[in-house]
Parts: sequence; structure tokens; C-alpha cells
Amino acid sequence: MNFIPVTTLDLFTASLLVLINGVLSYRLRLGIEKRLITAAIRMLVQLSLLGLVLKYLFATVSPMWTALAAAAMVAFAGREIRARQSRRLAGWWAYGLGTSSMLIAATLVTIIALTVQVQPSPWYHPRYAIPLLGMVLGNTMTGLSIALDTLNVSVVRDRSAIEARLALGATAFEAFGADLRQSMRSGLIPIVNAMSASGLVILPGMMTGQILAGIDPAQAIKYQILIMFLIAGATGIGVLLGVFASAWRLTDKRQRLRLDRLSPTEAAW
Repeated sequence: MNFIPVTTLDLFTASLLVLINGVLSYRLRLGIEKRLITAAIRMLVQLSLLGLVLKYLFATVSPMWTALAAAAMVAFAGREIRARQSRRLAGWWAYGLGTSSMLIAATLVTIIALTVQVQPSPWYHPRYAIPLLGMVLGNTMTGLSIALDTLNVSVVRDRSAIEARLALGATAFEAFGADLRQSMRSGLIPIVNAMSASGLVILPGMMTGQILAGIDPAQAIKYQILIMFLIAGATGIGVLLGVFASAWRLTDKRQRLRLDRLSPTEAAW
């Protein structure tokens, strides 16, 4: 099977669908047409630049440049986690907590995949390391941002109940119990839904791309199953680290609830 290239005209034709959505948003007064167009332009610029970067990385196969590219991906993903929280921690914590949790989870899982399952030579080859990290990061970012947003909002809502438990001698994590569980559950729902629907409702992107490129469907499916397991593992670790770290930050050594450590105003996406 020959690979069928996508032309600039094909992309322009597909972009008309986004423009139609923008027109509908304007006509129906949804108020998202500017964000929709901005997101589309941003995606176009980012992916175009990424293509140039990946072309250079694939040609050099340098561990230093691969690590720098990975660090940039983590940095931008951390910014997205911060931006997607309607209530977030004040100061550096809003960025640092989510980014560090995601960094630990995604790096650990990606290195395990490269050294144990995929095993490219060298193991840090950007052709394998960057796409794997990107898929793991993207899904971990989504789960972690949902979990942290859910926790911070629910803590404000349940302030009286949490303070009452703390006053009765409960530890911080005992007082946050129901909110912690709900936050972790919310953060894991996207990957649970994705795994449940894969194959019946959803044809995942990596598998679809490999099939379109002519790879044997059975092998493409094995790769996709591997990726889904890696994503689930990274999301679980990231959500766990982020939620418990946020709960720790929202209390102090005297087991008091510290809502003053949350940003006083709601963040905008």
C-alpha cells in the first residue's frame, strides 16, 4: 500500500469546517468564535514549527537536543494545566505543582516504555521518544488539570465540613477524604472512557496513522494497546501526586485549612 500524501489544498478544504463552526458560533451568540479561530491558528503554527524541529532532531539524534525538546513540551504542558483551573493555587505553586507532578509521571512511564517495551537504538532516539512522550504528556495533562480543578473547587465548596473534621482531630488527608477521591475519580474518567470505547467507538490516532501508512493492522493494534496502558499508568501517577500535593499545600503544620493559598479570583481558560 502506497502512502497517500496530504496537500495544502486538502488542509485548506478541511479548515473550512472550522470556519463554519466559527460562523455558527457567531450567529448563535455562543461567544467562542474568537477562541476557536485562535486555537486553530495556534495549532497550525505550533505543528508547523514542530515539523521543522522534529526534522532536525531526527537528523542529529542527540540526547541533549532530545532532552531540551522534552523539557519544552513539559513546560508548555504545565502552563496548560495552570490555565485550565478555574480556582488554582496562588503564586508559583499554580504552575510548579502541576508541572512537577506531570514531569515525574510522564518521564517515568516514557523511560520505562523506551527501555523495556519499544527498545529503540539508541533508547533516546527522538523518532520514538518525542511521540511517546507527547501522547503520554497530553493525556496526563488533561487528567491532572481536571483533578486539580475539581479538588480546588470542591475544597472551597466544602470548607465548613473540612474544617469541622480538622477540629475533631482528623488529619489533613482524612478531612479531605471525599474531595480527594472525587478529584482522582474525575481525573481518571477521560482515560477510562478512552480505553472503554477504543475499538468499538474510537479508532485511536496512533493506530489510525499507522494503518494509513500501511502498517499491518494487528501490529498497529498492539502498539495502540501499549500506548493506552502507558497513558493510563502515567495519568494515574500524575493525578495521585498532584491531588495529594495540592491537599498538602492547602493545609499547614497545625492542620488548618489554608484557602488563602488559593488564588482569590477565578482563572479564565
